[in-house]
Amino acid sequence: MPPDYAGVQTHVPGIFVTPVPNSPFSADVTILSHQKLPDGSEVIRTTTNHIARDSQGRIYNESRALMPTSFKGEPRLTSAHIYDPTTLHNIFYNPQLRLARDSILPANRAVPRTPPVPGPRAVPGGPQITQTSLGQQTIDTTILTGTLKQRTIPAPASTTGQPVTITDEYWYSPDLFVYLIIKHNDPRTGEQIVAVTHIDRTEPAAARFQVPEGYKIVDETPPPGAPAALQPR
Repeated sequence: MPPDYAGVQTHVPGIFVTPVPNSPFSADVTILSHQKLPDGSEVIRTTTNHIARDSQGRIYNESRALMPTSFKGEPRLTSAHIYDPTTLHNIFYNPQLRLARDSILPANRAVPRTPPVPGPRAVPGGPQITQTSLGQQTIDTTILTGTLKQRTIPAPASTTGQPVTITDEYWYSPDLFVYLIIKHNDPRTGEQIVAVTHIDRTEPAAARFQVPEGYKIVDETPPPGAPAALQPR
């Protein structure tokens, strides 16, 4: 289960691509952010990221700038992530700096191969959390299982004088090992929708999982026995 959304933000988390083998695909991730501002105005922005996974389980994930809906063309790439579960190489590269940060994850810190089991996390005196199943739906022959998570903020803590219910909706594909739809709605700040589209089940090009030419690659793997604070995250 993806982490709870902190609210409508400039940066919107995309989709976590699980690094499992023998299930290759590539797809687009469409993100829509509908933000309500304190003065009553609204800001709507969108972007499209590209993701991929090959038969070895290597993953590619990227982040692009949120743009006004009037923008035409492909949004600017802000960062990209490559992970190889067979070698534990974990790479983030920045196209503005032309810099790639490469580290080898310790085996016990490797990216999980399956999503964590979802479950509500209530805190005494904090928001009341409920979680219910939404059953199944089929989109383009892909079966999805849905989960609805609601957090009710008590009136004294909501800043509105009334209880506020934040809703998160998740639709997971057991076949692809990926959440294909995530919807977040907070009446105070707005809503965000993240959806995987244009799914192609063929093997992605190998170049997708390599750092582009012209980048400086920096090895950030800490030496053996380094303090936990220096371990890659």
